[in-house]
Amino acid sequence: MIDLDEIDRRILAELQADASISNVELARRVHLSPSPCLTRVKALEAAGLIRQYVALLDPQQLGLHLNVFISISLKQQNRKALQVFEDAICAREEVMECYLMTGDADYLLRVAVPDIQALESFILEQLSPIAQVEKIRSSFALKQVRYKTALPLRSAGER
Repeated sequence: MIDLDEIDRRILAELQADASISNVELARRVHLSPSPCLTRVKALEAAGLIRQYVALLDPQQLGLHLNVFISISLKQQNRKALQVFEDAICAREEVMECYLMTGDADYLLRVAVPDIQALESFILEQLSPIAQVEKIRSSFALKQVRYKTALPLRSAGER
């Protein structure tokens, strides 16, 4: 774990809120001059704390009206079966998130699709043919109550 000071946390908070911010504006917001600010950002990137910069798109405006959570149980849970499943899932652009889980299901997927027909096609043509898949259970999100991408940035004393 990287030891962050308060300025690092403020830099990260600002970048999580708006990654398109200019270095000059970022420096102003965190009360640094631009050169030391850029040096800190580059150090955070080099340390792997900042993995990438992205633009968050509106799924509704792109016609992706269904947000579906799919629980998957596999026939076997050995390393090869898990890897075959993960490789197949990672190749699908409609899979937004995939987690290896404890509990009743082996994996939990979040899938963004335009409509029920696209979901049916995804399940029948993409998930079902994967030899390792034993059980598929879907749940539709009726309403997104909270969605965020910013991670909490507490200081060590706040834990």
